[in-house]
Amino acid sequence: MFNKKTIRDIDAKGKKVLVRVDFNIPLKDSIVGDDTRIQAALPTIKYLLDQGAAVILCSHLGRPKGGPEEKYSMKPVAEHLAKCLGMKVAFASDCIGPDAESAAKMLKSGEVLLLENTRFHAEEEKNDMGMAKQLASLADLYVNDAFGTAHRAHASTEGVTHFLPGVAGFLLEKEIKYLGQAVTDPKKPFVAIMGGAKISDKIGVIKNLLSKADTILIGGGMANTFFKAQGYPVADSLVEDEALETAKTLLKEAGTKLRLPVDLVLADKFDAEAKSRITPAGPVEDGWRILDIGPETVKAYAQVIEGAGTVVWNGPMGVFEFPRFAEGTYGIAKAVAASNAVSIIGGGESVAAIQQSGLANKITHISTGGGASLEMLEGLELPGVAALQDK
Repeated sequence: MFNKKTIRDIDAKGKKVLVRVDFNIPLKDSIVGDDTRIQAALPTIKYLLDQGAAVILCSHLGRPKGGPEEKYSMKPVAEHLAKCLGMKVAFASDCIGPDAESAAKMLKSGEVLLLENTRFHAEEEKNDMGMAKQLASLADLYVNDAFGTAHRAHASTEGVTHFLPGVAGFLLEKEIKYLGQAVTDPKKPFVAIMGGAKISDKIGVIKNLLSKADTILIGGGMANTFFKAQGYPVADSLVEDEALETAKTLLKEAGTKLRLPVDLVLADKFDAEAKSRITPAGPVEDGWRILDIGPETVKAYAQVIEGAGTVVWNGPMGVFEFPRFAEGTYGIAKAVAASNAVSIIGGGESVAAIQQSGLANKITHISTGGGASLEMLEGLELPGVAALQDK
């Protein structure tokens, strides 16, 4: 299934290896919040160190406006990584230019260097070959282990492969294997669970999965757009009016394959303390809005999930940031965790939900990429993967 060379196929001994990681993680007051993505990159980093490589890491963090911004500095990440690895991690105050070059030159086998945020240069997102060449000049080999940005052709994900031989790290390989197999050769029955606010983000995914999945379970804000497309008033609920025609077409094409909630949790305002009530799916009265799927829907969806061979889940079932409207999402999380299916969860909010529910260890694969996992499920080729060497 995975036809790209990986770090197992290279001799890294005595070489300098540039590794693109995805350390785009939450930072608050220079302290790392959730370090899932750092933990996910450790096997690749440790393997290269064991092989006798000098490891140079690069990543973006946040959305700086094409120049350095203190709050997006990678320095606190270097300090946290040092704790995770139990060793010193050198830090360069830039990812290209004199400081990066001298830090890379001084790096010895078995040592680690983290470069400053690649997005402190506007050229990164433009996939500028000048910047890519400068990054590549720091090393002998290139490894992409950043699945979360593999769907972007940037200087540090695609550009560098024009100047260095590029292979995949363990995380990238694992992501592609699980998500790729879910689309091309899933264990049946194949159940897709789609939530989140918008249909427009997931039109391509739903279309692609219609021909592959046995059932698609819909929840979250996108369900409201399907309800409105069926002619039900949804009052103050979140709706994408510009996607109504698409929703009508998808309903027609899907037939019985696409399942919508049978009951709903309504609130009188968008607020954690709002008055709430459960109602069967149908017209929503003025002054109310849909904020979650109801208990009967959780039951009905859980029955489908229980018999599944493969489950792919992207997007929460309701406004799970408000505890009273998180029941639907947690109910689905429990059902997925209890099933014997190969379970794959992608997308920031569904991942956060599974971690908050304490069930993450019962999931086969938790994807580190939101947009990238969606593009994989849509059947698209990811530029950061396409650029690597074939086996």
